[in-house]
Amino acid sequence: MIGLSKSMSTHMDFQGQKLAEQLFQAIILLFGVVGFIWGYICEQFVQTMYVLAAGFLLSCILTLPPWPMYRRNPLEWQKARPEENPDEDSKDKDKKQQKKKSKSK
Repeated sequence: MIGLSKSMSTHMDFQGQKLAEQLFQAIILLFGVVGFIWGYICEQFVQTMYVLAAGFLLSCILTLPPWPMYRRNPLEWQKARPEENPDEDSKDKDKKQQKKKSKSK
């Protein structure tokens, strides 16, 4: 079970997040309008709620997991800088301070 969870990707890129949000809102809006109309025709508010709940479940299934369609634009990360020796940093600072002192004279 642990091996299976490690092999699954758990990220979504920024454009994928935008797509998932738009898809979620469109599904909820569509099912809300259809549910309202259906509930009005049946004259039962509970029918509206059932249709809206079905839309909510569908939108959760389509937008919450990081499907491959949400990972098409991965970020390009910069490479890590190599660590510098702290002794060299202190020598460079000393040299800069000496230059500043000589310029001010």
